[in-house]
Amino acid sequence: MEVDLLKYEKELYEKGIKLIAGTDEVGRGPLVGPVVAAAVILPKNYELKGLTDSKKLSAKKREEFYNIIMKDAISVGIGAVSAKVIDEINILEASRKAMQEALDNLSVLPEYILSDAMKLERSVPVLPIIHGDALSLSIAAASVIAKVTRDNMMDEYDKLHPEYEFSKHKGYPTKKHLELIKKYGILEEYRKTYKPVRSLIEGSNVDEEKIRN
Repeated sequence: MEVDLLKYEKELYEKGIKLIAGTDEVGRGPLVGPVVAAAVILPKNYELKGLTDSKKLSAKKREEFYNIIMKDAISVGIGAVSAKVIDEINILEASRKAMQEALDNLSVLPEYILSDAMKLERSVPVLPIIHGDALSLSIAAASVIAKVTRDNMMDEYDKLHPEYEFSKHKGYPTKKHLELIKKYGILEEYRKTYKPVRSLIEGSNVDEEKIRN
């Protein structure tokens, strides 16, 4: 049975609400780099065939949808929270903070917010939806924008530190990535509280001041 990705939006349209922001984040799992969120306000009854949760799309399809959404959306906001802050406040709160920043960076104030399972304190109503990126077109759009934005950031890291192969694993803890960390050390952009990184620091007695810049 095909999911109606405008189900939640249509219910709000019927109440006279037109400016609906979907928000989602990506990058909770990687060992390096920021967690990135996006907020997207789509036109009323917008359709984009094939758009769904960014994790279910190929990189090529995400790029294609990214360009279309950036062109068609009423407003797009981006939020990013650094590895340093993730270590300070934990990944859940960092993800929440990134979403808040993304919403703050919208050029148009939404009347209602649909979030991917995240409770947010805003001046307008917020509906957290479990698996929202697969159930709401607005959240799916935000998922794509956030994913492509973060992947592009990792590609930039790759140019600075090609030996870590960030373009291939995007910072996630693959076997190869863990081998490269052990070989080349821990960069400043790594999340020091994440177990594989923390274990390496503790196991090798790496001084925080000697972490590579």
